[in-house]
Amino acid sequence: MNSNLSADNPQIRRITLIGLWLNLFLSLLKAVVGFWAGSIGLVADAVHSLSDLLTDLAVLVGIHWGTKEPDSTHPFGHGRLETFSTAVIALVLGLVGGGMIYKAAVEIARLSASEHPASFMPLAVLWIAALSIISKEWLYQITRRTAIRCHSTTLYANAWHHRSDAFSSVAVLVGAACVRFLNYPYGDHLAAIVVGLMIIFVAVRIFTDCLNEFSEQAADQQTLGQIKTILTEQPRIAQWHQLRTRRVGREIFLDVHILVDPQLTITEAHAISHELEVSLHNRLPRPVNVIVHVEPDLPELRR
Repeated sequence: MNSNLSADNPQIRRITLIGLWLNLFLSLLKAVVGFWAGSIGLVADAVHSLSDLLTDLAVLVGIHWGTKEPDSTHPFGHGRLETFSTAVIALVLGLVGGGMIYKAAVEIARLSASEHPASFMPLAVLWIAALSIISKEWLYQITRRTAIRCHSTTLYANAWHHRSDAFSSVAVLVGAACVRFLNYPYGDHLAAIVVGLMIIFVAVRIFTDCLNEFSEQAADQQTLGQIKTILTEQPRIAQWHQLRTRRVGREIFLDVHILVDPQLTITEAHAISHELEVSLHNRLPRPVNVIVHVEPDLPELRR
């Protein structure tokens, strides 16, 4: 297993377990208070928190299997399993967003058909929604920072799932406030539709990134620029070409052809290749697997 991946895994597990236990607590609290208060919005928000808990489990499964040692059937490792778990999270996000929109539309229709729509809302619903907003936004921030530091698309997707839960709690808070203070029964449902659309947008963006990775997309432009700078700065490499990269989970797979002095011995040429690999490993901010093809610096091989 790549040592950088091994070093990052405890951080990812720790932040995900924090989210898992917080989501379990919030889903139970919202469900109990929601049923007691007769708040459909808060009960739906409890289901959303429960979906967050399920995606926390998907992250844990993804990093466990995705960072296993390469074997005879997976010689390039199991990084695609992390990408797959990210895609699962995106699909769950999309379903949650669509479900919120559908539920809100049904409730608006039901209330419109009622001669006297309910306009009472216990204050406890507002307090629970506010608690959820604060705790889930905090969880989003710490999860997002860890995801960026560890270059984990799976954890980044899960961070947005946490924020989507905060957004849905905002809808519950606004709706409950409209019902309690303005006697307007449609406020939370209209807000839920807006939030649902935002969640679907995030899901589409995350899922598109997964499809790009499955289609062997190259590393991002910033990483490519760093790789080219490292190659150019190697004093004993006369020229390089055929640089190819692809993303696999948190790792970058890279191969490149380098031209060196044709009078060098095999041992000396290998040393140059090894120095390049070490430099790439040490200077790139994410794990990298490198294959270097050494060629003699002859005019017919220059590009």
